[in-house]
Amino acid sequence: MTIASAPLHRPVLADALVRRGILADSLLVLGGAAFTALLAQVQVPLWPVPITGQTLAVVLVGATLGTWRGTASMVLYLLAGVLGAPIFSGASHGLGADVLPSFGFVIGFIPAAALVGWLSEHRWDRRPLLSVAGFGLASAVPFFFGLPWLAGALAHFGYPHGFDAVMAAGFTPFVIGGLVKWAIAATALPLAWKALSFFQK
Repeated sequence: MTIASAPLHRPVLADALVRRGILADSLLVLGGAAFTALLAQVQVPLWPVPITGQTLAVVLVGATLGTWRGTASMVLYLLAGVLGAPIFSGASHGLGADVLPSFGFVIGFIPAAALVGWLSEHRWDRRPLLSVAGFGLASAVPFFFGLPWLAGALAHFGYPHGFDAVMAAGFTPFVIGGLVKWAIAATALPLAWKALSFFQK
């Protein structure tokens, strides 16, 4: 199936571009994990949590691939990194001191991708206002996992781990970048659908 013949009623963008099948779905899942690994290397090194492009990759992968393939991509990304592939930020891997504090955010990538994938299957990614809302919700999900995990990690390493310390380490530095990534994702998907519609005319 080509772009020119892909029907727009398909649930997510990937389905409008690629004919579904075991091989295609497997390659899309692998590609989603690889894309996340690539943007993980776009970073501002900080400890305990670096600023990276991962969250942008997560919401784009989830929205483009849909619920189960987006979720599978994030599960693959997590497992591959834990098992030794140098795909976390700064080409790190495993659960050492350089990874452990931010690992809760990586766990949060899985439900974030699932949420934005589900919303996209319900066409939230095609309408600007719903796209803004959907990507905003999905972008917030990793913090619900990452911040409590970070508090535990800071306590484990003997650092201050009260509310103010955790917010300063795991939330405040990411506000501006998060807003930029949110805007990019919320703009990119509706534009992609409009471009697809244009090429189908």
